[in-house]
Amino acid sequence: MRTRIPGAFFGLLLLSASVFGSGPAREEPALAAAQAADNAVLVWDEAVLHGIRITKPGPTIVARALAVAHSAMFDAWSAYDGRAVPTVPRGGWRRPPGEWTETNKAEAVSYAGYRAVLDLFPSEAEYYRTLMVQQGYAPDDQSMDPATARGVGNSAAAGVLDVRHRDGSNQLGDRAPGAYADYTGYLPINTSVVVNDPNRWQPLALVVNGAIVTQTFTTPHWGLVTPFALPSGSALRPPPPPRYPDPQYKVEADEVLATNASLTDAQKVLAEYFADGPSSEFPPGHWALFAQFVSRRDGHSIDDDAKMFFALGNGLLDASIAAWDAKRAYDSGRPYTAIHFLYRGQLVQGWGGPGLGTITMLGETWRPYQVPNVVTPPFPEFFSGHSVFSATGAQILASFTGSDAFAYSVRIPAGGSAGEPGLVPAADMTLSWNTFSEAADAAGMSRRYGGIHFRTGDLTGRAVGRVVGALAWSRATEFFEGRAYPAEVLPVRRARTPRLVTR
Repeated sequence: MRTRIPGAFFGLLLLSASVFGSGPAREEPALAAAQAADNAVLVWDEAVLHGIRITKPGPTIVARALAVAHSAMFDAWSAYDGRAVPTVPRGGWRRPPGEWTETNKAEAVSYAGYRAVLDLFPSEAEYYRTLMVQQGYAPDDQSMDPATARGVGNSAAAGVLDVRHRDGSNQLGDRAPGAYADYTGYLPINTSVVVNDPNRWQPLALVVNGAIVTQTFTTPHWGLVTPFALPSGSALRPPPPPRYPDPQYKVEADEVLATNASLTDAQKVLAEYFADGPSSEFPPGHWALFAQFVSRRDGHSIDDDAKMFFALGNGLLDASIAAWDAKRAYDSGRPYTAIHFLYRGQLVQGWGGPGLGTITMLGETWRPYQVPNVVTPPFPEFFSGHSVFSATGAQILASFTGSDAFAYSVRIPAGGSAGEPGLVPAADMTLSWNTFSEAADAAGMSRRYGGIHFRTGDLTGRAVGRVVGALAWSRATEFFEGRAYPAEVLPVRRARTPRLVTR
């Protein structure tokens, strides 16, 4: 029997991986390169994003990487705080007040971050080694002596990694061959050319670098990963989306058609900005970039960022687990499949491709506002990953700062589109959001402009994300305040198998 949080919240409250590579040319305040004044948490957050940009692991694995790295850093930092407790309890971990210095905190966090990213992105070992040396640390020092900051950092990372290696993600490939490989036996009902059931996901055959590649469902087992604050991956599973022949199925497909046929420059730019596809940080990483902006905007200390990024990373992990549980449970088709099914042999209006504007075409040739080697993400539609990640991130950042105020803007130069370069936008354009909530809603809406989500998939993702964010923030504060588990857990000094303290 699945453990559930009561479903009433859906009535009360009522990505993806995607498109144009790195997105449009843009000028914004918190992208890529770490700044000289950044504290150790920011440095290693950016190091995680580097591994993501290079290895392109997909949104679920990105969310987990942020959670793992920031949990290791938080556990290391907590040794130098008077109240916080680590996610992996161990006796005698808290250092005496005389050692609670900025230097020790930075060193412990750096060693923890380094060990975590080495484990998560082993192909980038030389890059990370160089980063450690640049900071004046010894990357080969694997001491776990709790009397030293590097020992605190190394042991904190070891504890978190040991637990997360057994969290159901299959990082080590020990449950099925290949890192993060599916071990549940998922097989699609539809093929790239035959739709046996219009309600089910259709893997597409795409031309990538001159070769035909058929999509495979990204991490269909992800709903089984151990969450941070949720009681289970299925705890927030919503009711199913509209299913054919329900009339609402056609209503929502027609909404996507109408939007696609009347796209404005502003809508195209928004779709591209939040694309967060395989050459970028993916949706969870985009919210890590927003958090970097908040840190620099508000002049955060290492104490602030150890907590903020810990809450954000683990909230994003739970968002990925909740979303992929529903994606696997309902295996729902994308707008591409629905429109081709409903309008085969009929004339429709839609976006004709780069520079062509709106044209009349056969329903089976309709395409979303995507580049040809993507078309639609490699996993089911319901519900939107962009929407749940963004609503979760917005909820946590607003909770940490005590305000929904964001005041973030990004300038897109004329012709800066990656999908329609030189044409879109016709003039310089600025995207701006006064609040985190506005940014989250824009991210969700962008997937509908891009033609890869239905309205229900977007709005459900936003609703679930707000709940995930609230639960993750509540759970994170228990670690901040030392209330995460009974005090008697900590004094145990005998050797034992570490365990991550979750719900």
